[in-house]
Amino acid sequence: MTQKFGAGIWHFASYVDRYATDGYAPPIGMLDMIDRAGQVGDLSVVDLNYPFPGCDAPLSEVKARLAANNLSVIGITPEMYTRTFSRGAFTNPDPGVRRAAHDLITEAGGIVRELGASYVKLWPGQDGWDYPFQVDHHKLWQMSMDGVAELASENPDLKYVIEYKPREPRVHMSYCSVSRTLLALEKIGLPNIGILLDFGHALYGGESPADSAQLAIDYGRLFGMDVNDNLRSWDDDMIAGSVHPMELFEFFYVLRKNGWEGVWQLDQFPFREDTVAAAKQAIRFLRRVEAGLERLDFDAMQAAQDAQDAVEATRLASDALFGDLAD
Repeated sequence: MTQKFGAGIWHFASYVDRYATDGYAPPIGMLDMIDRAGQVGDLSVVDLNYPFPGCDAPLSEVKARLAANNLSVIGITPEMYTRTFSRGAFTNPDPGVRRAAHDLITEAGGIVRELGASYVKLWPGQDGWDYPFQVDHHKLWQMSMDGVAELASENPDLKYVIEYKPREPRVHMSYCSVSRTLLALEKIGLPNIGILLDFGHALYGGESPADSAQLAIDYGRLFGMDVNDNLRSWDDDMIAGSVHPMELFEFFYVLRKNGWEGVWQLDQFPFREDTVAAAKQAIRFLRRVEAGLERLDFDAMQAAQDAQDAVEATRLASDALFGDLAD
């Protein structure tokens, strides 16, 4: 199988923060972002925000631009985390706003069908709380599950993936960990809802991304993944492999060991870097990971793990990824 690489289209945007509120580069619309994604060369799929940022072109023009850049769409990410939903999407105290979130995600599902994408990606970044006593935790958690369950039951032909994250923009997000998200999915009990595991979110949440992947796989819920890197204290969305190469290698080892076949997708925010160059460097490292998996002796690694031999397991992994010093 030829490995497919993808990226969130936001990778190719311009970025703002509270210090550069007018952006680190001039604003760019989605059609131009698609052109930038096409310049990477190794990307075959993209995840698109909805509504399409900075773009009022008809869907036919979006399709044409994608085709011109040899790109297809893996997912549609409805913007259920913007100012409209500042007090929550699924968990907003206003039922009218909850309905607006439902309608927006339903529209995004229609775009998934139109583009032949794989899933609707749900990142409920505003669902949660900030202060002690702010919410009734039982009711909030129930609303978090009910919002997803309603969509999935209404659209059994679509897949929905939940991308969990510990915090930001809410101080504490409802879907904050792999275990909590799996609890929700088991409680809901519908087959068309899964997890999109963001490597950096797992790091940021104090998880082992490899362990998180194994849990999601064991419960049959790993529908997608994103890779990036960070310093563990924040969701920095740095170039994949730049900080935690061994943990990234272990993450992909677990995917390969379990026969998980899917797109290796970038979710990076190169604030000050050239966006195309940052994508190329990440994929360059991911190809090194891919080559390392081919070199790795899986039987020897299993034996080392069965013995819980950290030294031997580390030797096997580092030699496969970086090369044996004797070579």
